[in-house]
Amino acid sequence: MDSSIIADRRRLRRKLGFWRIVAVALVVALGLAFYGFAFGGAGTERPHIAHVTISGLIVDDDELLERLKKVETSDQVKAAVISISSPGGTTFGGEKIFKAIRAISAKKPVVSDVRTLAASAGYMIATAGDTIIAGDSSITGSIGVIFQYPQIQPLLDKIGVSLQEIKSSPLKAEPSPFHEASEEAKAMIRNMVVDSYNWFVDLVADRRKLPRDEVLKLADGTIYTGRQALKMKLVDTIGGDPEIRAYLKSRGVDTDLPMVDWDKKSNTPFLLAGAVSRLITIFGYDDLVKGQDINGILPPKLLLDGLLSVWQVGHD
Repeated sequence: MDSSIIADRRRLRRKLGFWRIVAVALVVALGLAFYGFAFGGAGTERPHIAHVTISGLIVDDDELLERLKKVETSDQVKAAVISISSPGGTTFGGEKIFKAIRAISAKKPVVSDVRTLAASAGYMIATAGDTIIAGDSSITGSIGVIFQYPQIQPLLDKIGVSLQEIKSSPLKAEPSPFHEASEEAKAMIRNMVVDSYNWFVDLVADRRKLPRDEVLKLADGTIYTGRQALKMKLVDTIGGDPEIRAYLKSRGVDTDLPMVDWDKKSNTPFLLAGAVSRLITIFGYDDLVKGQDINGILPPKLLLDGLLSVWQVGHD
């Protein structure tokens, strides 16, 4: 038989073997994805304690609010532990999360678990719990509101660029980064900050059952360790998991109930693509993959969603 025909048959056999591996990899990956979807949340289908982690910059997060709503409405959730590791964020974002946690507390016990850092809006969220438990060296407090804006006019002056504007009223689009704010503009922003600050102070006074005058002394932006915060009654207990369990027991929650994470899961399509790629490599077809466009193996939209989900999270 001609050597070229033999070589062609070998190449064809290798390609057929490759596509068989791809098919098997897809079936396995889809099976794993289905198992994770069907049984990965099995812990939430029986009585348990829901554990939700709030970390990073606090913003208006619809996905988190939806999760908290499910915790609130689930009959299988007998209590909730909210672990917080955040330097703060937007006042509005903190307000919405605060209200969502208070809605849970109206139906079942809620513990605020202050981890490394729960400051500013992070502390605001912590006050929504029925009790606040922090570590000795946790950082909390920073009760206050800030409004910042850049001033680039000196730079524009150096490079010889000017900005002209015509506006309907003096306070429109103020403060501006292109010129020094007028006293009227500063007063406008100051009034807004003070109003939000008073709301924050009143919230802490109400939730911590402290006189407003006492909260005002603490609400100068100062941060406190967990031990300092305990002395100032900004937290209730120093400790961790044993103290969380002890509090829940005092509220009538069964100590044998498992604690189940209700945290956001990784994007399934992204994991599927990764699983297929790894299986192909394991079966020794990585060289052939280099000659094939991976977008031709899996639908481009499937991979695109996963990669964009990762990118979007990184820029939120």
